Amino acid sequence: MIEENKKAPQFTLPDQNGNKVSLKDFLGQKVVLYFYPKDNTPGCTKEACDFRDSIEDFKKIKAVVLGVSPDSVESHKKFAGKYDLPFPLLSDPGKKVLEKYGVWKEKSMYGRKYMGVERTTVVIDEKGKILKIFPRVKVKGHVDQVKKVLQENG
Repeated sequence: MIEENKKAPQFTLPDQNGNKVSLKDFLGQKVVLYFYPKDNTPGCTKEACDFRDSIEDFKKIKAVVLGVSPDSVESHKKFAGKYDLPFPLLSDPGKKVLEKYGVWKEKSMYGRKYMGVERTTVVIDEKGKILKIFPRVKVKGHVDQVKKVLQENG
């Protein structure tokens, strides 16, 4: 399990253009790593668009935004194109990174149990250490919470 004030687990995943993206590529910058269940679903679309609409604020505080879901590179490409998302969406169909970060969990809907992504955001500092973990994210107002943490740790 990941913990605040510990090193963030390293990973390399393909983005929506098939380019390999590694966490270590962003040393020296803050990273907002947000895990979401599925492209083109209402909550995930709202969350992605909220991050998109605040991207200039994140740039000002020298933070990069990375989205991660188990969807395919092709799905991410369509999703990013449809909503003009200006940040990498990383594809983890093998769920290796999702499991490493402890966000691949048993969920329940209408009494049916299934495995899925628990919407979670991990804020990582310039040295690769976890500043803050937001588990079970509620989309409304979330981006503002993330910006506040980054500004307090500026």
